[in-house]
Amino acid sequence: MQVTIELPNHIARQLQSANLSQRILELIAADQYRQGLMGAADVRQLLGLASRWETYEFLKHEKAYLPYTEDDLVQDSQAIRTALAAE
Repeated sequence: MQVTIELPNHIARQLQSANLSQRILELIAADQYRQGLMGAADVRQLLGLASRWETYEFLKHEKAYLPYTEDDLVQDSQAIRTALAAE
């Protein structure tokens, strides 16, 4: 798919030197990952990254973390306690 974006001329001139298409893809990928709409494998494929580790480094750089709530922590803690008690 090809997407066209209209920008005011003065902004377009400022952005000319940047690889704007790549940067827009990166921003979309990071945002979709943050929202849980795209997994790391999808991010890797969209951006053509070489490895899982390169993908994780990209996501870290973009501060694209999956939401981890206090409820998630409580559930994980309980699961660990249950697993340890079963040993």
